[in-house]
Amino acid sequence: MAQKIRLKDLERQKLPKNRDAFEKRLQELQFQMLLIQQTYFHEKRRAIIVFEGWDSAGKGGTIRRLTEKLDPRGFHVWPIGPPRPDEQGRHYLYRFWRRLPEPGLLAIFDRSWYGRVLVERVEHLIPKPVWKRAYREINEFERMLVDDGVRLIKIFLHITPEEQLRRFAKRLETPYKRWKLTANDIRNHRRWPDYVEAIEDMFDETSTDVAPWTALFAETKWVGRTQALEVITKTLAKGIDVRPPPIDPEVKKLGGLKYLLREMKKIEEEEKRQKQKKKE
Repeated sequence: MAQKIRLKDLERQKLPKNRDAFEKRLQELQFQMLLIQQTYFHEKRRAIIVFEGWDSAGKGGTIRRLTEKLDPRGFHVWPIGPPRPDEQGRHYLYRFWRRLPEPGLLAIFDRSWYGRVLVERVEHLIPKPVWKRAYREINEFERMLVDDGVRLIKIFLHITPEEQLRRFAKRLETPYKRWKLTANDIRNHRRWPDYVEAIEDMFDETSTDVAPWTALFAETKWVGRTQALEVITKTLAKGIDVRPPPIDPEVKKLGGLKYLLREMKKIEEEEKRQKQKKKE
């Protein structure tokens, strides 16, 4: 039986101090992610990456590093907030069905269907039988996705309540980041024990063989980002050849690289002749 994920256990981890090594590794992982994206595009594969975590735990920054080197046409980031008016009154998974990736694309969720068993539970937005039932519904939903060939990755970014307060304060001190901090963030912080209980119940009920949770201690941002990309690239590349595809045979027939170099040389020579004429 897999060991249960407990947030306090994550906090006992010794954080590394060599930032340069992590930054270098991050760049390597970003290039690996580019190769993975190209492979998924050419082979029409699909992947879903779910990010959950505390407010200010670094979800947005991690997603930014994850997608920084990617072709923007090959992925979609879905920031999830409260349901829109047209989504209210429908099954809560409805809006996520509409955001599932097409063949060849990656879907990245900044928060997800897990709001059902987190904020909606803690804030008493739904009755207990409803959020209890959601564990089964979510497991069935994720199994269906995986059985259909989707690679599903679920990452939770954890920080301590003390670190969260430090990051909140920094947001208020930085004018262009103030918009990130809301009254709800502060109210949620005051309910930290309630959220810990909900988060750990979520791990217990929805970390399955087909869709396990990965919880990372993101107290140091650059550590959390790099570790997240390690998990993502390893999972997406498993059993897949991510080497770049060979040159298109039709391009070869037209001369390929030799043709292009020859034509470039002609252009360069013509530019030289034109410059020479101007001098004369």
